Amino acid sequence: MPPKAPIKIFAGTSTKYLAEKISLCSGRELGSVNCLRFSDGEFTTAYEETIRGSHLFLCQSTFPPSDNLMELLMMIDAAKRASAYKIVAVMPYFGFARQDRKDQPRVAIGAKLVADMLQAAGVDRVITMDLHADQIQGFFNIPVDHLYASSIFVPHIKHMNLEDLVIASPDVGGTKRAHTYAKFLETPMVIGHKHRSKANVVDELRVIGDVKGKNVIMVDDMVDTAGTLTKAADMMLEAGAKSVRAFCTHAVLSGPAYERIENSGLSELYVTDSIPLKQQSDKIKVLSAAQLFADTIEKVYNYQSISNQFIL
Repeated sequence: MPPKAPIKIFAGTSTKYLAEKISLCSGRELGSVNCLRFSDGEFTTAYEETIRGSHLFLCQSTFPPSDNLMELLMMIDAAKRASAYKIVAVMPYFGFARQDRKDQPRVAIGAKLVADMLQAAGVDRVITMDLHADQIQGFFNIPVDHLYASSIFVPHIKHMNLEDLVIASPDVGGTKRAHTYAKFLETPMVIGHKHRSKANVVDELRVIGDVKGKNVIMVDDMVDTAGTLTKAADMMLEAGAKSVRAFCTHAVLSGPAYERIENSGLSELYVTDSIPLKQQSDKIKVLSAAQLFADTIEKVYNYQSISNQFIL
């Protein structure tokens, strides 16, 4: 039997902060890769150590700008041409995931396009967390390990030991996720029903369920402009909730998000470090996903089951 391929972990520019924590958790040294940028904005990637015959794990979230996705694709291509044994893309945040279907005429399905580009570049496996739509896994013809931030959030929620707890979904699309949390924690569930006239603009929002005298925890896969989240929090407080907190995996936080969160009735917003915060806020708390990814990387490398990584 041939010797086992050595494992090496590398990071793209935008996710080096998380990759350093992942490598520390796994007790391995982070590999060195250089991204050389030219004056016109073009760039290239180069590994600064041999990777021939190695089992590579490339950490890169693909949040905007699109340079982050392009850099990951080029790292995959460079690894393939340098004779790496296996190439695994570790994508804590999978960008373009909201474009998972054709919901109006003449639009692209961006998530499928990203999946095709990753496979064309030569990736052998993808590890990601809390996809906006679970069916994105079916866009790939390679293994996809879809992790859930619930394994980070649920223990923290339990540790908070809140009385009169109720789980909420800020919109109908997140009902399944909220129901799973509520069932696991044995609590009631409420739903926010919203109407949009266009993307990132919420015209109307109503709460379905009873929140009077309750400590509400909203759960979602991401928080972008925070319009839905903050409106739902304020409305639940008006309906008699004791407090409103939110647990959202990916802190996209674009546009007026920080200002909205600061001015809202939200007590706290918990996110993971899949995307770095653009600025600090007393209301925003970061729970690291480094240990979750480090454990998964080790199990994938050693051909072990990752089933125990999932709480929900």
